[in-house]
Amino acid sequence: MYKKILVINMSQLGDLMLTTPVLRALRTNYPDAHLAILADKRWSDLVQHNKHINECLLMDKKAADKHFTNLIKFIFEIRSKNFDLVINLHRNERASAIAAFSGAAKIVGYAKPGFSLFFDKVMPNPSIARHIKKGLKTEYVPGSQHQVKSHFDVLREALGITNIDDGGLEMWIPQETETEMARMFSDNFAVDDKVIAFNIGASWETKRWLDSYFAECADRLIDEGYAIAFLGGSMDIEIVNACIANMKHRDSDKVKIFTGKLTLAQVAALLDRCVLFLTTDSGPMHIGVARNIPVVTMFGASPVPGFYPYDSKDILIQTPEPCHPCGQHTCPRQGEENMACMKKIPVDIVMKYVHELLNEYGTRQAKDIKRNYGQYKCRVISLKKSTAKGD
Repeated sequence: MYKKILVINMSQLGDLMLTTPVLRALRTNYPDAHLAILADKRWSDLVQHNKHINECLLMDKKAADKHFTNLIKFIFEIRSKNFDLVINLHRNERASAIAAFSGAAKIVGYAKPGFSLFFDKVMPNPSIARHIKKGLKTEYVPGSQHQVKSHFDVLREALGITNIDDGGLEMWIPQETETEMARMFSDNFAVDDKVIAFNIGASWETKRWLDSYFAECADRLIDEGYAIAFLGGSMDIEIVNACIANMKHRDSDKVKIFTGKLTLAQVAALLDRCVLFLTTDSGPMHIGVARNIPVVTMFGASPVPGFYPYDSKDILIQTPEPCHPCGQHTCPRQGEENMACMKKIPVDIVMKYVHELLNEYGTRQAKDIKRNYGQYKCRVISLKKSTAKGD
């Protein structure tokens, strides 16, 4: 029986959210263990209040802990904590090195070559896309199963765990943040407002639906009596401003801009009070899943199997373009064909599924919707197939 367990995932915001089901499963199987997670300091809001863990270790990999000497110091700090099990769920050099030299009695998970020599069990990650050389060409092969399922495979095959208590994505918010956001919400919206959250930014350009399309959706929803809350980080301010400039209701008191103004915990607390989340494939999408809000999202370059929103109430609209999923951060096509994957997901189609979810859940805020334990496969609308059926 393991007494001290460390889980490592220092990847991006969404990747860390997809690690949270592992924490619950480990706590179920090792109820008395000291369970810690190592994460990127930027995303501390996502895990530092997680009820399944005893300790949250944070690495400032973009600043204070960026350099090699800091990495060495950090590894010695990890070694001093005497973990007897380390599970690495982030396959890059830094995470692999920390796991490899952690001093733990057992080290399992994903690893880069070289560091893998120090692991007791190295697992593939079938959720991650691969680039395979075929003659002079390189073929992009998307992942074959959801990232959460791949993480559970690590527990099954490397640790022999058979009782997988999958509670879906989870995130806890401190009470002071709840209180603060309840006040902020009432300051910005009327008591009877039904608020729809928009997240239009994404880490890749090819994950972004068109600003003008989001603007049209916002206008239509305002015409129907809904209020709109624009989310996103400081890097999204420019595109949010461009989107709002396209709106006919740009000056409406039903439009509120929170872009660049909220912490991740505050974003989560705001989503609790909204009735639907219209979003790109992004980190905030996975926060929305964790907060139980109905989600409509559009996938262009993104591979569906590995990273769909992990909840049955959500709807993913898949582009009809044959180049999907390309996995490229910028579109190589020129002229009108540039970003065709997103251009060919029409507003009318998105609004059809927005209305479906609003009809089913729209009278309730996310915090008042019942969670469905074990039901995590979202509905995927493939436009190639659905168009033929009349959708």
